[in-house]
Amino acid sequence: MEYPKNVVIGDITVRDGFQHEEKFIPTDAKVWLAEQLILCGFKRLELTNFGNPRGMPQFKDADEVMQRVRTSKKVGHLLDNVLITAVTIREKSIERAIQAKLDGYGPDRILLMVSTSESHHFKNSGTTLKEYWKMSEKYIQMARDAGIKVNGTVSTIWGCPIEGPTELKTAVEFTKRWLDIGAFDVEHADHDGSASPDRVYRYYSMLLESIPQPEKHIVHFHTTRGWGLANVLAALQAGMTHYESTMGGIGGQPANFMDGVPVAGTGSYYYRDPNIVGLVSTEDMVVMMDEMGIVTGIDIDKLLEVGAMVERIVGRTLRSESIKTGRIPK
Repeated sequence: MEYPKNVVIGDITVRDGFQHEEKFIPTDAKVWLAEQLILCGFKRLELTNFGNPRGMPQFKDADEVMQRVRTSKKVGHLLDNVLITAVTIREKSIERAIQAKLDGYGPDRILLMVSTSESHHFKNSGTTLKEYWKMSEKYIQMARDAGIKVNGTVSTIWGCPIEGPTELKTAVEFTKRWLDIGAFDVEHADHDGSASPDRVYRYYSMLLESIPQPEKHIVHFHTTRGWGLANVLAALQAGMTHYESTMGGIGGQPANFMDGVPVAGTGSYYYRDPNIVGLVSTEDMVVMMDEMGIVTGIDIDKLLEVGAMVERIVGRTLRSESIKTGRIPK
């Protein structure tokens, strides 16, 4: 079978991974992990969310995390080659990111998000799709004027935890719309683990046929039902080259309970067991790709050491087989 010879992997643990934790991850730990991931060779990191910390207290340290990574003596010399992203779903968070950029520590890239499911979109953003597209047109231009790239995410591609089945072609239409209004790239997200490998291959084949620029498309899978790496393989077979994941496969919806206190998050969790909704494990994906002869540019031995430390940071065993068994000896 033919696979891409090289891939780009972005790690999004510090934002997407930690947002689902029901305890506050110390700022020192977030900064340490960001530094270690850069030293592992990652060129794309997602570090925080500039949304309202009252609903998502995991990100009450957003400015400090960004400032400390920007001024890090450990990795400062490497940052020119690292694309740092912050999530900015609504207007105030975009304005906050722009101001941080003007102040010298803001993100290189921000993330806006639509869902092909109207109800899922409203739950995430509090707006209708029509309202959100109108807002995005205005704010993408504002961000670009400030020197910030914009990622336009498309969610519920393979199904919605609220409405059920969705149409794949709608996501392709949304992708074209993002690029038409100035997005730098598009994340294609299976946020609840609805994707199956056959439909993953079908969708990404359809996507690349319509928009044959693999560098513009980011693969984002959850592994709720255990299909995460199978879906990665299907995406590779379709020709996709850019992926993102989290250490130990953690992550999911923003926590609705933090340090013993109920918080807003994005409301009730979609699943009864909130520990089964994480992303594809960075460690397992990198090890698998390496065994397939695909170049990732990541120091795998160091990555596995960092992964073992992430388990200690969150205080439990995570969903990474490679952390338990290591890589295959060379």
